[in-house]
Amino acid sequence: MKYDVADLALAPEGKRRILWANNDMPVLAQIRERFARSKPLKGKSVSACLHITAETANLARTLQAGGASVVLCASNPLSTQDDVAASLVKDFHIPVFAIRGENRKVYYDHINAAIDH
Repeated sequence: MKYDVADLALAPEGKRRILWANNDMPVLAQIRERFARSKPLKGKSVSACLHITAETANLARTLQAGGASVVLCASNPLSTQDDVAASLVKDFHIPVFAIRGENRKVYYDHINAAIDH
């Protein structure tokens, strides 16, 4: 799996934050459970350019549960939560191309990686 995040060692804190945010997103959790059973996105590829946060991580998890092949890149490098990006890669096997504060070249390289998906 290709990805580019700051540091995979940050994943444990990111996973804690993702699961904590999930507690405040009960509707999305219900959709994820339904998607896990029905797989309405099976065979689909989803590339998303989003704020890489604990909340959007749960959206990506839901799309993945629905059967989609998901890749994320940052829409704003200043809002990227590096621990969340690391957890998405390590714990949830979702490729992420995002590093907080990345420069312009890396930002566009990351967007292109998502597009290539």
